[in-house]
Amino acid sequence: MLEEKIKKIAARYFNEIKTIREHIHAHPELSFQEFETSKFVQQKLMEWGIPFTPNIAKTGIVAILRSEKNADKKVIALRSELDALPILEKNNCSYASQNPGVMHACGHDVHTACLLGATKILNELKTEWEGTIKLFIQPSEEKEPGGASVMIAEGILENPAVEKILALHVHPSMTVGKTGFRSGLYMASADEIYITVKGKGGHGALPQNCIDPVLIASHIVVALQQIVSRNAYPITPSVLSFGKFIANGATNVIPDEVRLEGTFRTMDETWRKKALANVKQIAEGISQSMGGSCLVEISNGYPCLINDTQVTELSKKNAQEFLGNENVEELDLRMTAEDFSFFAEKIPACFFRLGTASKDGSNSSPVHTATFDIDEKALEIGAGLMAYQAMQHLAI
Repeated sequence: MLEEKIKKIAARYFNEIKTIREHIHAHPELSFQEFETSKFVQQKLMEWGIPFTPNIAKTGIVAILRSEKNADKKVIALRSELDALPILEKNNCSYASQNPGVMHACGHDVHTACLLGATKILNELKTEWEGTIKLFIQPSEEKEPGGASVMIAEGILENPAVEKILALHVHPSMTVGKTGFRSGLYMASADEIYITVKGKGGHGALPQNCIDPVLIASHIVVALQQIVSRNAYPITPSVLSFGKFIANGATNVIPDEVRLEGTFRTMDETWRKKALANVKQIAEGISQSMGGSCLVEISNGYPCLINDTQVTELSKKNAQEFLGNENVEELDLRMTAEDFSFFAEKIPACFFRLGTASKDGSNSSPVHTATFDIDEKALEIGAGLMAYQAMQHLAI
């Protein structure tokens, strides 16, 4: 059976996939700065004789696998990412980050290692499938505008045109050996909000001579919460959070201005636009009514991630064949965001999850934390599953 054949090849390549992942993990680089990581991936592709185009969106790579027969039958894509996060790693392991303050805390090292492992498997079996597989290894999933959007703008979905795309993502709340899928709406949009509130500073003991931007900004933060609690349709998931409030005064000094930074996330594109307009209107209105002014800057980020139903249901069925029905789970909605959504806007897509926690409860720290790590058995499973998914999607 194909499943067993792929599992055996993945097991044979496990040590190599593990070494790739540990090298990438030990040498993390921030978004759009993944120069050495990109060179490392390119070297692997050259060693394996896989043709590729480098320097897409600065550090991204597009590689192409063609079957030995009927390569023009169908074109699909698999995707992974290169960038790490500005986090100081706290793991005590041989492959811990050697770049202090930068860490692969979201699993992009895992995704790329799995994709490269799947590439080796598919290359070995290319007499057994028909079509073309494009491999997108992208920069900057963690930072706007998102490497996916830049690579798309540079034409990676064309020549040849891609019909569908798949990607996996680590899931530390799911044990190794399991995977998860959700058709339709899955992840939220994400926009960044920057508000500069301007007033008139002065002595804290003489507030009558000031226009206090700290007070104005405080009113803005509180008032903006009504956008979710009183303006949003109650069953539409929405989150408005401010994580930065900078008032650089002193105990007895009222500053001239205050800086607010936050994020708005939702799962309805029409409401998204209306809510962001409300943010600007409320912030400016409160500032003006209290004698100050404000500048509202909104950085439009990633759209909602919507998994194509047909592609996702087929992917789920493939996973059940590869891992067993009991190891395939239904995913919950998430308010986190993903720039894979840019791909899903353009072509049918499936973004699914790979269990990475050990069965004894270890390796279960959430992503974006300083102690995130995986049960490395997940690398073998992820590489094999991606290869199986590619072959099955090409076969239909």
